[in-house]
Amino acid sequence: MKILLAQLNATVGDIDHNARLIREAYQKGVELGVDLVVCPELMLTGYPPRDLLLKPRFIDENLAALESLSRETGNVGLLVGFVERNSSAEGRDLFNSVALLYQGNINAIRHKTLLPTYDVFDEDRYFEPASINEPVEFLGQKIGLTICEDAWNDEAYGVPRRYRRNPLEDLAGKGCGMIINVSASPWFLGKNRTRQALLSRQAMRLNVPIVYCNMVGGNDELVFDGGSLLVDADGTVHAVGALFESHHICLDLSPKAARPVVTPQPDCDEAKIFKALSLGVRDYLHKCGFKSALIGLSGGIDSALTAAVAVDALGAEHVRGVGMPSVYSSQGSKDDARALADHLGIRYDQISIQPPFESLKTQLAPVFEGRGEDVTEENIQARMRGVLMMGMSNKFGSLLLTTGNKSELAVGYCTLYGDMCGGLAVLSDLPKTMVYRVSRWVNREREIIPESTLIKPPSAELRPDQKDQDSLPDYDILDAILEAYVVELRSAKEIVDMGFDREVVERMIRLIDINEYKRRQAAPGLKVTTRAFGVGRRIPIAQRFRDRA
Repeated sequence: MKILLAQLNATVGDIDHNARLIREAYQKGVELGVDLVVCPELMLTGYPPRDLLLKPRFIDENLAALESLSRETGNVGLLVGFVERNSSAEGRDLFNSVALLYQGNINAIRHKTLLPTYDVFDEDRYFEPASINEPVEFLGQKIGLTICEDAWNDEAYGVPRRYRRNPLEDLAGKGCGMIINVSASPWFLGKNRTRQALLSRQAMRLNVPIVYCNMVGGNDELVFDGGSLLVDADGTVHAVGALFESHHICLDLSPKAARPVVTPQPDCDEAKIFKALSLGVRDYLHKCGFKSALIGLSGGIDSALTAAVAVDALGAEHVRGVGMPSVYSSQGSKDDARALADHLGIRYDQISIQPPFESLKTQLAPVFEGRGEDVTEENIQARMRGVLMMGMSNKFGSLLLTTGNKSELAVGYCTLYGDMCGGLAVLSDLPKTMVYRVSRWVNREREIIPESTLIKPPSAELRPDQKDQDSLPDYDILDAILEAYVVELRSAKEIVDMGFDREVVERMIRLIDINEYKRRQAAPGLKVTTRAFGVGRRIPIAQRFRDRA
């Protein structure tokens, strides 16, 4: 059997657009003479559709599109992910489903069995799980049809099982000669290795080849990497689709057929992160209707990397940088911001915030009488920059990208309605140490981010001679504590036992806990680690639990 894996970029809610992508992939399969074209999970609706699933018209349009696609099929089969209504009076109203379309008909429909309700997933809110999944007969073969989480039954990759059932094992036991998994599996660093190891072990243990088709693209905070693949029954990974781009992969599963080569992959973690961020920025802007981005350039490392990502995603002609110096801005920072803009080839404007800052201080003087300057005045500067940038965003219709990193967001080293202003937080899931690593990768062939930006001590430059480390421990220490507490969910005592100073650990944990209110008001950020702030993390704001060593 010949199969075309159509690794496609769906837009949530744009059913007509998604159907066009499916038709184009199907036509490609017809031209290549394949027997079956495979599309990702919920390809018709986009993933995740979330509460769009509560709109009856949304479900109707997705079903009408499926019927239309089925009538257009000929002697090549087509697998399409869609939302099916549950005709039973029991359970939830909908199924997460996949349909086999062939010769003008819907030949078979299968439903997702395992519904994830952890991290960024909330499928049990909407869908009823399949009670049974029987093989599908196609061209004289028994094929098992599964959907994403159905392959992630946990036992195969060494963590406690979340589910009692193993859909792949059930289908293999019913005589399937091949299992197909259509997926919308969001990416985080290390996901590719985990996914391949999982599917390889499943195929080898069950002695059945697995064909895996994954979605690609950015939808809100989530980035889908593609990486579709074929695993033979002996566990050998024979084909891997491109990462972070749409791709058609033609597979010949005949016993003596040559297997396609693995598509070249990014050569390091820093490259994968950069490409994931670029895809996330591109799709977020375009799917939200924006054509250009606006970035405040401080001369620091975070805004520099954000600008580099934006240029890769959108092109230099669609990115605009703005410097907003004050009396506390060093000449070096101003020079670095302009040099970065020159290296990237983007437009650069400079607007001093000093005159309006002095004016505002004068207006506030009677109210603040008797109180010296403190963090209030520092935050006013940041908020004035936010006002200027949002004004330009409104005037030019450009999306403002915020530049804060995960380390700052964790401990609240950022200003609400100031540097947190914007529509997308590009680096909000990158710890500061990783920001430096990715920035060094950006400069691997030539200087794009000025070297002086990379080596100078980080500073908000909101008071004389200010340095980040005046308020925070070294970022190596902060990021290690952040990883242990937020990502690995270790206790304060466990972190201290790892060798960190007790006072520093408790102070950083308290800062992380009390700044939840800021994070709740932050722009959505692109998820690139196993546990990001924002979607998937549900910590109360008004709570008094304190973790102490």
